[in-house]
Amino acid sequence: MTDARTHNAQPGRTGTAAIPGDATPTRATDVAILALPETSASVIYGMYDLFLSAGRDWGLIVQGKPGPQFMRPIVVSRSEGPFEAGNGVLVKPHASLASCPPVDLICIPELMVPPGEPLEGRFVAEVEWLRQRYESGATLASACSGALLLAEGGLLDGQDATTHWAYCDIMRRRYPAVRVREKRALVVSGDAQRLVMAGGGVSWLDLALYLIARYASVEVAMQTARLNLITWHDIGQQPFAHLAHSRQTQDAIIARCQEWIAEHYHEPAPVAGMVRLSGLAERSFKRRFQQATGMAPLEYVHTLRIEEAKQMLEATDQPIEAIANEVGYEDASFFARLFRRKVNLTPAAYRRRFSAMRRALQRQDAPDTRSAVPRNARSTD
Repeated sequence: MTDARTHNAQPGRTGTAAIPGDATPTRATDVAILALPETSASVIYGMYDLFLSAGRDWGLIVQGKPGPQFMRPIVVSRSEGPFEAGNGVLVKPHASLASCPPVDLICIPELMVPPGEPLEGRFVAEVEWLRQRYESGATLASACSGALLLAEGGLLDGQDATTHWAYCDIMRRRYPAVRVREKRALVVSGDAQRLVMAGGGVSWLDLALYLIARYASVEVAMQTARLNLITWHDIGQQPFAHLAHSRQTQDAIIARCQEWIAEHYHEPAPVAGMVRLSGLAERSFKRRFQQATGMAPLEYVHTLRIEEAKQMLEATDQPIEAIANEVGYEDASFFARLFRRKVNLTPAAYRRRFSAMRRALQRQDAPDTRSAVPRNARSTD
């Protein structure tokens, strides 16, 4: 985790953006969590609860009474009336955008919209509010696809950024001035490092811990992590990424080639096979494939092979060399280097991390066969 002491306090503000020497903050940090109908209540209230627990719950556990309150979160939305979140849970905001008091920090949960869905004109009020608050000195922090709102407002132009891996390609295409760092689970950029972005899934936990460390102290963040059994997602997003950004439905010839390669990726010269199937000249095919999928044909093949290798590493005990051969690589060392570059883990490290998880989930999902044994067939010992 980045040490809170590396951040300088923002001039002219009363917040505690940095704690020199990791000292105790002089006051609690005011945090607004932006809620929209397109967000899930779990992230809205997960952030809310984590910020609320910072300092308070450690004292409760260790000393038997609540500790100091380091973060003061409120939920803010376009209007103050209750509404259903994207997962159907009723959200009751504390304030509207217009009535929200001055805050040090604004957190933006994920947007539950398909990666390619247009956003133009959809979040005008929220985007303008975020832009105004940023210009006034607030720090903006996004989780998952919530970074799209920052990009929509032009706040990420010329800046490093990250978002959920399924939205990285869309962000590149839609906002070419943004430097998308899809391999990183947490990115800090902007004026005085006041733009903070976490990647996909539960990396909002990393975001919340980072912000607690930055605005309270590293020790408070560590206490919060211990109480909630939170593990830092230091491997980034790459191990979880797949072909989400390669989908296309308009080019029938390329779609047919995609269907074919899904079954033949392990064969020698798979790109040549797709060229033959398409009936196009090789140069025309490669250009058309790139336009339709956002990937060169060979990169697409490598990605398919790596995804299949992930499944085999998780689910089998096959040697890595055998898996390399099965997915189409004669040179196991080349496969290992390619896997490391695309996944950010070696094949062996990936297997260690995820095979145990898959097997544990499979055990939990397996039916309890004991109840199926006839009573008179059981031991009477």
